[in-house]
Amino acid sequence: MSYIANTPAQQQEMLAACGAASVDDLFRDIPDDLAPSSFDLPRAKSELEVRGYFQSVASRNYSHLTNFLGGGFYDHFIPAAVDAIASRSEFVTAYTPYQPEVSQGTLQAIYEYQTQICRLTGMDAANASVYDGGTALYEACQMALHSVRKRNKIVMDSGVNPVYRKMLYSYTANLSIDFDEVPVTHGQSDRDRLFELLDENTAAVILQNPNFFGAVDDHSDIVDYCHERGILVIQSVYPIAMALVKPPGEMGVDIVTGEGQSLGIPLSFGGPYLGFMATTRKLVRRLPGRLAGRTTDVHGNESFVLTLQAREQHIRREKATSNICTNQALCALRANIYLSLLGKEGLKKVARLCHAKAHYAKERFKAIPGVTVKESSSTFNEFTIELPVDAEDVAGTMVERGIAPGLPLGQFYEGMGNYLLVAVTEKRTKYDIGTFAEALEDVLCR
Repeated sequence: MSYIANTPAQQQEMLAACGAASVDDLFRDIPDDLAPSSFDLPRAKSELEVRGYFQSVASRNYSHLTNFLGGGFYDHFIPAAVDAIASRSEFVTAYTPYQPEVSQGTLQAIYEYQTQICRLTGMDAANASVYDGGTALYEACQMALHSVRKRNKIVMDSGVNPVYRKMLYSYTANLSIDFDEVPVTHGQSDRDRLFELLDENTAAVILQNPNFFGAVDDHSDIVDYCHERGILVIQSVYPIAMALVKPPGEMGVDIVTGEGQSLGIPLSFGGPYLGFMATTRKLVRRLPGRLAGRTTDVHGNESFVLTLQAREQHIRREKATSNICTNQALCALRANIYLSLLGKEGLKKVARLCHAKAHYAKERFKAIPGVTVKESSSTFNEFTIELPVDAEDVAGTMVERGIAPGLPLGQFYEGMGNYLLVAVTEKRTKYDIGTFAEALEDVLCR
C-alpha cells in the first residue's frame, strides 16, 4: 500500500502550482554530487544490529579535545548533582504550570531561578527564561522599541557576539528597524564613535560585557549619556563573569540579557541552551514570556503563582510583548541547581580560577615568537591573540593534535584572518595550557 494518498493527477496539479514540471524538478537546487545515487536500502536489521553498526561508525570520530573554545559558549565543570536532581521525574515530566495548585514545585524552581538571575545581574526582575542568548537579545530590542515610542533606531557595538548580531538581523529583516554599528575594537567600546551615531530617533543602545573579544568594560558613562537623551541601554553579559565584574544593575542598565549555558548546561551542537532576561521595575510589564511570583493563599501559607504572562495566549495579539510561547524550564532548573550548589562564594571561586588561568595562559603565549596578545583593556577568561599566519590553518593543525585552540576570528570580522579568540575555564589545568603553548609554538615554527 502506498503511503502517498495523492493521485497522479493531484500530484501534477500541485507541481503546476509550485511551478515545477516534475518531482525531480523540485530538487533541482541540490547539486548532483550531493544527491543520493540510489534509494536501494539494505535489508532490515534488528535493533541490536543497528545499534552495533552506528556505534562502530561513531567510534571513528575523535572527540577527546582539550577545549579552549569560547565565543559565548564555555566548557565549565558541572557537578554530578546537577544531572541527578534535574533528571528526577517530577522535573523532567512537568509541563507548563497553568494550574498553580498542582505546580508548586515547578513554580518555586522558576521563582528561585529568577531571583538568582536578579542577584547575579543586580536587576529588579527576571523572566522564566527564553530560548537562548541571541533570542533574548532580540526580545530586549522589542522591549526597548515598545517602551520608547516613535523611535525605530538601535545602535549596536560590534563587540557584541556576531552570532547574536546575525540572529538579530535575521529576526528583524521584515521590521522597520534601523541599525547602526559602532566599529569594532579589541578593547572597550569606542565612546566617541558611539555617541556620534546617537540621534533623536535612537531607541536603544546594545552593549556586551565582557565583549566578544573578552574585554571588560564599565559602561556607566555610556548609560548616563544615553539616559540624558531618553535612550535605553541593553547589555548582554556572561553570567560567570558577573561574580567578579561590576554588574549591569550598578551601571544603570535598563535590560540585561545573556546565554545561560555556562550555568550547568553541557556544550552541545546548538542547544538546548538558556536565554536569560532581567530588567528594571519600570519596564517589568514589557518583559516577554512569563514571571513566577511568591504570595500567600487564603490560609496564609506561602505559595507560588504565574504573576505576569504578557504573551499572545493571554492578551490581545497586538498587545503581546513576544511571540515566544514557551521557556527553557528544564535548562533554567539546571541553572538554578548549579547556582544553588556553588553558592555565592563558590561562584566567585570559579570566576577567580577562570580569570587567573587565563592570565597565566596570556603569559605563556607572550613567550612564543610571532604571537601577540591583545591587551588594550582588562579581560576576564577570554582574550585575543594575533598569529603570524592564518588562524584557520593553525586551528586545523592543532585539532589534529587533540587541542581545540580557540575561535578563528576571520569568519566573523574582516581583516582578522590571523586572530584567534582563546577561552580558559576552571577546567583547564596548567598542564593543559602548557601543552597548548608548546604545541602552538611548534606549529608556528614549522
